[in-house]
Amino acid sequence: MMNFQKARDRMVETQLAGRGIRNHRVLEAMRRVPRHLFVEEALQEQAYSDYPLPIGEKQTISQPYIVALMSEVLELKGDEKILEIGTGSGYQAAILAELADRVFSVERFPPLAYRASQILKKLGYQNILIRVADGSLGWPEEAPFDGIMVTAGTPKIPQPLTDQLRVGGRLVLPVGDRLSQELVLVERTPEGMRKTDFGGVRFVDLVGKWGWEE
Repeated sequence: MMNFQKARDRMVETQLAGRGIRNHRVLEAMRRVPRHLFVEEALQEQAYSDYPLPIGEKQTISQPYIVALMSEVLELKGDEKILEIGTGSGYQAAILAELADRVFSVERFPPLAYRASQILKKLGYQNILIRVADGSLGWPEEAPFDGIMVTAGTPKIPQPLTDQLRVGGRLVLPVGDRLSQELVLVERTPEGMRKTDFGGVRFVDLVGKWGWEE
């Protein structure tokens, strides 16, 4: 039987801290959340490896380093209201729930949304709300958000998401073509939007009105 806690500690030390993730709150969240419970039983022993894994519906659970990097880029203190686009397995939502006050997560596939909500409920998370909808439209009724994370690649930055970001808020998302994207941080300042690139990434497609067509 695999020692999952030991595997998780090793993941944090080698894949995250060892590759430049410095935010101690992010490292502790990644050390706490049992990533293996968010994948199928047959894949659990691979859950702490340095690559993404399939979760059904042609979607994936992101590589641990990317989860940590995107979480770190949001610079969360603990009192924020966060929007996540692309619930997927629910793992990233759990990490965000450890780092922020409330998480609103949008998923396109009902089976994934249902499975994620069951796992998160079982783990005792009460500060995550999931709904099935077109994620590229955000969650306007709950706006504005302190942070927005998009875990799917988009050809352009969706206007509804920047509209739903409060002044001082941060949006992190992969922007590019269907084969490769740049991880982009958009900060909403009183003067307008400021962008920073964090290097090349590859994500599944964000499908929706402001994303890719199916």
